Amino acid sequence: MSEQPGPQNARFEIQRVYLKDVSLECPNTPSLFVNLEWKPQANLQLECENHRLDSSNFEVQITVTLTLTTGEKTAYLVEAKQAGVFTLENIPEDQLEPMLGIACPNILFPFAREVVADLVQKAGFPPHLLPPVNFEALYAQNRQRRAQEQNSKATTDTRH
Repeated sequence: MSEQPGPQNARFEIQRVYLKDVSLECPNTPSLFVNLEWKPQANLQLECENHRLDSSNFEVQITVTLTLTTGEKTAYLVEAKQAGVFTLENIPEDQLEPMLGIACPNILFPFAREVVADLVQKAGFPPHLLPPVNFEALYAQNRQRRAQEQNSKATTDTRH
């Protein structure tokens, strides 16, 4: 008799958290340290993706891209891809996607925040602490965007 998906048999585990890729660019150093008034403007971009590794293991990756400018000069650009392998067993299908799109990124984000702050500080700048992220709202926005894209595609396909 096979186990049925449901809360009583559900299993969610973190198998591994790891830094998959990281880069730091400081194109205007060292002149930026001595010749410019410091008026930083930050631009933060965040992406989440996941893929199935086998029947119960998934890789989830968040990509954080932070560009900081002062005046018209780029002080630094940091990109960190923080990933994790998660085991999700006996999770009902309608709950699987939210777990991968909300719960897992919430676990990974503090690790990415630490990487960014550490790299920025090692580059000679004050550490930049990334603000909290509402992954539930991001997940909802992405679902809505995908639904609109599918509706647009369906409308386009029926016109041909």
